[in-house]
Amino acid sequence: MLNQVADGVWVRQSEWVWSNAIVVRGEDGLILVDPGIDGSDLNQLADDLDRLGLPVAAGFSTHPHWDHLLWHSRFGDVPRYATPAAAHAASAAREQGQKMAADSASGIPLELFGLVTPLPADGGPVPGEIVEHQAHAVGHAAVLLADRGVLLVGDMLSDVLIPILDRRPGQVGVYEAALDRLDEAARHASVLVPGHGAVAEGPEVAARLAADHAYIDALRRGEEPADARLSQDWLSGTHQSNLERARGR
Repeated sequence: MLNQVADGVWVRQSEWVWSNAIVVRGEDGLILVDPGIDGSDLNQLADDLDRLGLPVAAGFSTHPHWDHLLWHSRFGDVPRYATPAAAHAASAAREQGQKMAADSASGIPLELFGLVTPLPADGGPVPGEIVEHQAHAVGHAAVLLADRGVLLVGDMLSDVLIPILDRRPGQVGVYEAALDRLDEAARHASVLVPGHGAVAEGPEVAARLAADHAYIDALRRGEEPADARLSQDWLSGTHQSNLERARGR
């Protein structure tokens, strides 16, 4: 079910890695941000949208990883956007992304997978400010809805996932720069919605930023981060990859 976290902003969480589909009311209808994950989730999200009684105007993918590029025919044949860099990456790796989606979730309309185009410079139908950076994935974007005090951050600032470095070189410095940008954006928000995990409110927003700053700073120093999220055994492989990438610079 949809949970309203601010005026005109709703979140629906999937059981799959606590993934959040986000619905934002825009001037011309609803904007779906990272809808997913499997066919059942997509259908249930469509049911929730029917109850809102507003049309879907557009979709927006925060970055070009498969679990953020899904769609369903019930959402309508409307424009779907990503940053120009992310849209290019999604198009170039669409076949590989379809395979990953098919392997990881069921009932996904694969023919609708990854059909995103570059977001216009003025943001088009997507409200708020796009905060683009290069951490985690090419063309990763947060969306600042300052008038509603909400920051949508994609796969950053999760309470259940540690920072995940992209495979490109220099990601420790890139991630630090991205966190600095999100620090600035978060000054205008009291609600933070990550792509995975719980919505943060009030002081928890600053706590999320502090936790990720501390993790990345420890990687930069070549030290083991003191991070409670690492108690989840299934994150150990991701953490080891981060260490290797950090040491390789």
